[in-house]
Amino acid sequence: MTEQAANIDVWVVVRCFNEAQVVRKVIEELRQSFPNVVGVDDGSRDTSSAEMVAAGAVVVRHPINLGGGAALQTGIEFALLDPDAQYFVCFDADGQHCVEDAVSMVERLRGGEQDILIGSRFLGSADGMPRNRRLLLQGARVFERITSGVALTDAHNGLRALTRAFAERLDLQMTDMAYASELLSLIKSSGLRYAEHPVTIRYTDYSRAKGQRNSNSLNILFDLAVRRIRSAR
Repeated sequence: MTEQAANIDVWVVVRCFNEAQVVRKVIEELRQSFPNVVGVDDGSRDTSSAEMVAAGAVVVRHPINLGGGAALQTGIEFALLDPDAQYFVCFDADGQHCVEDAVSMVERLRGGEQDILIGSRFLGSADGMPRNRRLLLQGARVFERITSGVALTDAHNGLRALTRAFAERLDLQMTDMAYASELLSLIKSSGLRYAEHPVTIRYTDYSRAKGQRNSNSLNILFDLAVRRIRSAR
C-alpha cells in the first residue's frame, strides 16, 4: 500500500495568505503522502489560489482576509464534510514545516493514545531561529501555561494533528492569530488527550520575512484580555 493510500482518511488543512511564491511546492510535497489537501485562501491578493489548484489541492476562498483562526476553522469544517475523514493536519503554507513530521504525527495518532498532537520545535529542531523570536515564544509558553492551563514547550506551533473527536468540537471564535491561545483553551476544556511531538521548523529568508512581527504579539495579548473580560461577565 502506498503512503497516499494509507492516508486516505486524512485531510491536511493549509492556511494561505499571499504565499504564491512557495505554496505550490508545499502542497506538491504534501500530496506525495496525503491525497486530501484543502487550501484555504484567506483573501490573498496574489495567485495563491491558482498555485494551490495547480498543485492538486481543493481550494476554499475567503473573499477578504479574515485571519488565521477563521482560515483554520473554514478548512476543518470543509474537511469534516468527508464522512471517512478521521485525522486532520494543520500545516503552514510558507514552507517551514516538514511533511515527514506530519506523517509521523498521524501515525502516532493512529496508535490511539492521543487525540491532539502539537508540534514542538524545542523538542525537535529550529536551526536559524532569530533570537528575538525564541524569546517571544518562550514568553508565550509561560503566558499560555498561566491562562489556559496547558503546559507546552512550544505553545504557538502551527503544525498540529487532530482526531475527528476533537475536530468536531472545534469552534474557533477568534479569527486572527490569537486563535492559537483560544485553541489551547478548547483543548483543555475538551478533556481529550493531548501531547507534543518533536518537529523541525525550517527558517529561511522567505519565512523570516513573512513571519509574525513581534509587535503583533501585543495586539494578540490585547485581544485575549478583552475576550477574557467579556467571558467573565
